[in-house]
Amino acid sequence: MHWLDDYRQKQVTAEEALRCVQSGMRVYIQPGCAEPEALESALVKRAPFVRDVEIVHLLTMGHADYVTPEMAGHFRHNAMFIGGNVRKAVNEGRADYTPIYLSEIEGLFESGAMPLDVALIQVSPPDPHGFCSFGVGIDTTLTAAKVAKYVVAQVNDQMPRTYGDSFIHVSDINAIVDVSQPLCELPYEPITELQRQIARNVAKLIVDGDTLQLGIGGIPDAVLLELTDRKDLGIHTEMLSDSAIPLIESGVINGARKSLHPRKIILGFVLGTRRLFDFISENPSFEFHPVSYTNSPFIIAQNDRMVSVNSTLQMDITGQTCSDSIGQYLYSGFGGQVDFIRGARHSKGGKPIIAMPSTAKNDTISRIVPTLTPGSGVVASRGSIHYVVTEYGIAYLHGKCIRERAEALIQIAHPNFRNELYDYCAHTKWLQKPLADLSELAQG
Repeated sequence: MHWLDDYRQKQVTAEEALRCVQSGMRVYIQPGCAEPEALESALVKRAPFVRDVEIVHLLTMGHADYVTPEMAGHFRHNAMFIGGNVRKAVNEGRADYTPIYLSEIEGLFESGAMPLDVALIQVSPPDPHGFCSFGVGIDTTLTAAKVAKYVVAQVNDQMPRTYGDSFIHVSDINAIVDVSQPLCELPYEPITELQRQIARNVAKLIVDGDTLQLGIGGIPDAVLLELTDRKDLGIHTEMLSDSAIPLIESGVINGARKSLHPRKIILGFVLGTRRLFDFISENPSFEFHPVSYTNSPFIIAQNDRMVSVNSTLQMDITGQTCSDSIGQYLYSGFGGQVDFIRGARHSKGGKPIIAMPSTAKNDTISRIVPTLTPGSGVVASRGSIHYVVTEYGIAYLHGKCIRERAEALIQIAHPNFRNELYDYCAHTKWLQKPLADLSELAQG
């Protein structure tokens, strides 16, 4: 066990470990529920001694004190996915946003387009062979740790051990900070009746033997509740939440018919609570991989009958989607939405689905609009969209002309906005029906 001596020699305090951060460096922080909070706190304390340090990460759930106004000049965050803790800083110009598909982030690290000086990670204690597990999140972190010049690991005995491509050896870590503290959790939010209505429509598209990818939020969680009578479902996804546990325990999700990795739940990370962390610990049903693998459209497409379920903030009447901003206001990120739309649409029998409420802000704003709000970025183009689901039904857009798309989307828009959408389409000559005939469309 020569690695044990190596481990002991590398044990330091968080403040000692973060002395490796110097001015002008780029620092990667592991995201999600694996966020190394003790190392983040030490990084912030390092601020008086450094300038122009770039901090890169995806969604995190901690305080992100490095984006506060007083940190200007010391730290600047570059978000690959904007979370609520950094959203204000991004939109006030104190932090940056890089729009990028989740599957392509690791390529930036590996190619040198975005070289990493320091990687801050959180792992389990080593096994008898000296391997630590990344536990709840492989995501882009395994690759970041491989290419970074200096790796600082927060070793936490509360991090579960998970299987797959999910390990780093003690010899590949430069500094070790031992902690024992609960992981960041994403609390379970009660599912609303509106989300259940949308989920019922989504569930109509899912049949026995399908392989699923479900994004984050109430709608994907509600979809799982509607699948208790299905059989032999599989999972190939970037992330998973607590809501999947009952279907796994009951045998509804067993991967028996998967064409790729049968009987295995393939994922990149989990976002959930301690219940989920305990469920995945030492559980051979789960196989974790970097998102460059889980989100590769070429890999996804190897799953027959791949069904992806994602949401969007706004969709125009032709099917263009904006999922990362509200007009010019930068809100979130690309995530894996486009990766799975591409993969599912090339899967044999696959179904890419966009599921969303028909309105926002208590029915005062339609999510289906004549044109995207000025400043909005198109995340998924109109040629990529197949199924669109709201509480009012299902629209199928693939291979449809603009007129047919408009008709289909008006049918699943909120009734309060259907006349407005029709008037726009009549003005553009996309629809020729007289306004009196609109009642036919409203029956959806």
